[in-house]
Amino acid sequence: MTTNTATRSAVPRALLNKVPEVTIWFWLIKILCTTVGESFADWINLQLGVGLVATAVIFTVVFAIVLGWQLSTRQYKPAAYWLTVVVVSVTGTLYTDILTDQLGVPLWLSSSVFAVALAAVFGTWWARERTLSIHSIITLPREAFYWLAVLVTFALGTATGDWTLELTGWSPGTSVLLPLALIAIVTACWRLGANPVLAFWLIYVLTRPLGANLGDWLAAPKIPDQGLGLGTLVTSLIFLSAILATVVYLTFTKSDVIEGHRAARTPKYHRPARELPLIAVMAVATIAAGSLLSWASAQPHTNAAAEKEGPNPAANANLTPAQSTANFPKEDVAQFRALVAGMDTALTKNDQSALNTAVDSYEKAWDDDQPKLEKLDKKAWGFIDGQNDAVFTSVRETKNPDAEKQAVRTLLKTLGG
Repeated sequence: MTTNTATRSAVPRALLNKVPEVTIWFWLIKILCTTVGESFADWINLQLGVGLVATAVIFTVVFAIVLGWQLSTRQYKPAAYWLTVVVVSVTGTLYTDILTDQLGVPLWLSSSVFAVALAAVFGTWWARERTLSIHSIITLPREAFYWLAVLVTFALGTATGDWTLELTGWSPGTSVLLPLALIAIVTACWRLGANPVLAFWLIYVLTRPLGANLGDWLAAPKIPDQGLGLGTLVTSLIFLSAILATVVYLTFTKSDVIEGHRAARTPKYHRPARELPLIAVMAVATIAAGSLLSWASAQPHTNAAAEKEGPNPAANANLTPAQSTANFPKEDVAQFRALVAGMDTALTKNDQSALNTAVDSYEKAWDDDQPKLEKLDKKAWGFIDGQNDAVFTSVRETKNPDAEKQAVRTLLKTLGG
């Protein structure tokens, strides 16, 4: 579609292109933003104790504000654009987490729903505008479709990335390799002549699990096969600083600015005659990835083992509260005690939503520290873990107030509360 004077006067709002050129800087900041979306959301939700729903509400409001700023500009401005990407990455992550942790929606189902939603966004966008190219974001409707697609890709990437970990039991470091390999294949297909718009959006989705798993690997405890132990706050600050430095550089150099409307130009590597064969290659790669996940899910791994082992033998040990926590770091025990005290407060107020949030936060904190705590005192860890199971079962399955109170207060006593 060629843009001329007549065409520009026909559209409701004529703008310079509102998105950056797709360069190495684009993908670098995209991955940085994705990592921040995972680590910063976890830090606010869990470490600050804000809670999943409250965090989602906060970021929804922030997203509306920064998106309003981005939509009000008449051309691409790095600060407005990339701030919107950072916020939408956190928001999309939180929406998926609410479906999974708060509402109990299976990850395979949320992945499927978001995939259908993304297809619907693209279908509507194409039916209205006849192009999905980011080089043609020159009207307000196209920009609205663009940001809606971006939001859904972050939610979809979060769901598929978490589903991969759930299926395979891979560590965060290992799980990075799958999206990285798929990105390499799609990039190679693009260089060989595949449709550039299709390649762009496939990579855009795949960079979400790549960045999220990278963030988990950096933040996870410094234990073999786990992570580097930087924590969610340090990881967030490092990546936010890198984003800020890169955005400042781009603001001054303007090296990622698209000059005018370029949708009519033939992309450098596009070879229409090769589109179908290269789509077949990407389809084969997708099938191979699915087969790998299916194989990995059938192998013994941490998640499956936990499901099949049944009751932990150490759960029947008779330990006093002092014996249960003597060998664990005091700050960790204090964190667990505060989270369980939050459950007790929610039970007193008969606030089921707050109870679910507190349980989710506690479970995440306990699972994150499992490798460290189990190594320090396996018997005490198993004893407390057995009491954890009683809490999780009573809150999520039995849902009997008396059973919930008994399980929570028993655990609180064990932790010294």
